[in-house]
Amino acid sequence: MEQYKDFLDIAIFAILGLMSIVSIGVGIERILVYKSIDVEVYTHQKELEIELGNNLTIISTIASNAPYVGLLGTVFGIILTFYTIGSNGMADSNAIMMGLALALKATAFGLLVAIPSIVFHNYLVRKMEVLMMRWEIRHGD
Repeated sequence: MEQYKDFLDIAIFAILGLMSIVSIGVGIERILVYKSIDVEVYTHQKELEIELGNNLTIISTIASNAPYVGLLGTVFGIILTFYTIGSNGMADSNAIMMGLALALKATAFGLLVAIPSIVFHNYLVRKMEVLMMRWEIRHGD
């Protein structure tokens, strides 16, 4: 059963780690694009909107799903803890608390991935809105 706990930890943390790297990478890419974009180049507002909106869905998806991935790890960790307790035929309170504490770390890590992703997403959406307004000011409605 211990190998399942180890596999679970590695799998959940690898997925959340990848989600975190992708979110940060896309966020940095969008910030660099927003800093270098010239709204004067775009003749149609929709062209600018498409360019500004690229990859924002990725950050939003990661932000909304990271807590669920962490929660999934916690649920599996709790299931494995209860299975271990049941198969041993006795309830050792130290083992129970240790198993539950280890399971909850997946939820904590999921939140640690989600919160910065939400901040990145909100920041980028606001930057996008500002650039769109600058385009409207220069080109009119």
